Amino acid sequence: MPESISRREFIRTGGAGLLLGATGAFALEARPSERKSRNIKKAIMYATIGYRGSVLEQLRAVRAAGFEGVEPMSHMNRDEVLKALDETGLKAASVCCATHWDKRLSDPDEEVRRQGLEGLKHALKDAKVYGASSVLLVPGKVIKGRVTYRDCFQRSVAEIRKAVPVAEELGVKIAVENVWNDFITEPQQAVEFLDAIDSKYVGWHFDIGNCIKFSPAETWIPVIGKRILKLHIKEYSQFKRFNVRLLEGDDHWPAIMHALDEIGYEGWGISEQPDTQTRTEVGLKDLSERMGRIFAT
Repeated sequence: MPESISRREFIRTGGAGLLLGATGAFALEARPSERKSRNIKKAIMYATIGYRGSVLEQLRAVRAAGFEGVEPMSHMNRDEVLKALDETGLKAASVCCATHWDKRLSDPDEEVRRQGLEGLKHALKDAKVYGASSVLLVPGKVIKGRVTYRDCFQRSVAEIRKAVPVAEELGVKIAVENVWNDFITEPQQAVEFLDAIDSKYVGWHFDIGNCIKFSPAETWIPVIGKRILKLHIKEYSQFKRFNVRLLEGDDHWPAIMHALDEIGYEGWGISEQPDTQTRTEVGLKDLSERMGRIFAT
């Protein structure tokens, strides 16, 4: 960067985005007076907590690190989760359906799909008990020679529609997540999927790291728009994939935060970083601080 261009001017004109892939933390250096205030609350996906101990001990460590919420898995011991939430003051940001990979809603076997639907309904009931407003759902998986994109689309739409009455009764929404399942690899496909279900109780759980393999996260956000119910905060690197810390990969965080501002996103930002980064109190604190820097970009 030429010495005649100040860092502030470089960032203001968008040049920082060009350097972000190589030096992710650079564009996030901001003086306290320049930090933005966003209503995005920090949470962590329970399955990614590497800290050893009981649910209560884990959530105590999460709270001490500066998190405000947690995303429990469905089918956990409800009493144990409720006790831990109550004693730590953490909120349930979301509930992740624990059955969606093994009992896929897109499976060719009708019985498997039935079990998957029951798993989703159970997750919705867990969310109601914990006070979470949505359930994270992976809708299915395209499998070469067995499940086509059309199969996955039609079957999962049909099964999710069956769960909508339960979601409406409980007041808990279903949030479909983009993952590496060879299904919905473009933002417009996400819109088409939600349009096919056609329910205000079904929206999107946007995973920032998962989509970067296909196209930048900031290009998905304006397309899906206000149908984004929750965020998974995850870093991705073309060299290390997900085995990289926040701010050290290929996510264009300033552009992502700007895109979220444009759609008026408020709510939870839930970390799904590898559990190897959260095995200690120091690791949890580091993750929390990195998320804070991102949200203040």
